[in-house]
Amino acid sequence: MPCWQAHDLLRVGDAAGLRLPAERPDWLAADRPLADLAVVRRDVRAGGDIPVGLRGWRREQRLAAWLAPAAVAERLSPESLLARLDDWNGPWPLALLALAALRPWMDARGWAWGPTGSCGFALASGLPLLREESDLDLLIRLPQRPGRTQRDDLRRLSSWPGCRLDIQIDVGHGGFALAEWLAARGAVLLKTEQGPRLFGDPWLKEAMS
Repeated sequence: MPCWQAHDLLRVGDAAGLRLPAERPDWLAADRPLADLAVVRRDVRAGGDIPVGLRGWRREQRLAAWLAPAAVAERLSPESLLARLDDWNGPWPLALLALAALRPWMDARGWAWGPTGSCGFALASGLPLLREESDLDLLIRLPQRPGRTQRDDLRRLSSWPGCRLDIQIDVGHGGFALAEWLAARGAVLLKTEQGPRLFGDPWLKEAMS
């Protein structure tokens, strides 16, 4: 049985399996998502359907929906999208240039990682969604609390020059913003399937009261 994870891109093979809200925005053409792609989001599953998000051309065009597993034609994880850089024939805005420059450095650390957001969607679809000023959204999977060397690497990554990075850390039972964790304010907002919750230590499964 496939294991869908938050930030995976799913290619919709059968639009009849897409459960849309009654009020649908004008930008959702013919009840099909842009490039037939939907991104897995964190939410409690409804009757076995996958919680997904749909997007349009503009940043504000987002819609929460549900997708039947049988309607999925292809699953694209953030990690798998890195290989698409090798065959990219479109323009190279700063986000893609930064991703290409980061790739050997990230891979050398043995992390499971990949692009998400507009960069991941552009690589999956081939559509010119990235602007010169677009951020680079990254996902890093760290199921274990990082040691000192990894923390130093994460801090260095957060200040990588040339492009603003928006980095999410996935710990398995949720995800959080790297910048928030590095700020060490005593609590981190972890996005979970049950909604956002405050954690003193996001690698523990017990939220703060």
